[in-house]
Amino acid sequence: MKTHYSVTLAMLAGLGLGAAAVERLHAQATPPVYQVVEIEPSNLEPYLKDYAPKAQAAIKAAGGKFLAAGGKTTTIEGEPPKPRVVIIQWETVDKIQAYRDSAAFKDLLPLRNSLAKFRSFSVEAVPQ
Repeated sequence: MKTHYSVTLAMLAGLGLGAAAVERLHAQATPPVYQVVEIEPSNLEPYLKDYAPKAQAAIKAAGGKFLAAGGKTTTIEGEPPKPRVVIIQWETVDKIQAYRDSAAFKDLLPLRNSLAKFRSFSVEAVPQ
């Protein structure tokens, strides 16, 4: 009789561990979201000196990961992008919105708006 209980308990424990592992794998399989920001600075020097470092620190603290920032762009087709392009990886669109709702973002808005015009959008990655 004790053997049946041991086998049953072991099966239930294995089932629980398996379910947890599947949930963990599913969470890892959720594709990231990429935020693309086109920036047209009105004055590049103060933008780079006064705004960009603060914004980058706030974005990193909120969970954003910079993939490209202000590098050389090459127009392949259509209208060229703005002078500066930034690509940020986020876990979800909700994380982007949480950053934009944060005090850190709101505190930077007056400086941000005085130094540049922004165009921003997100795109969800394709599951692999």
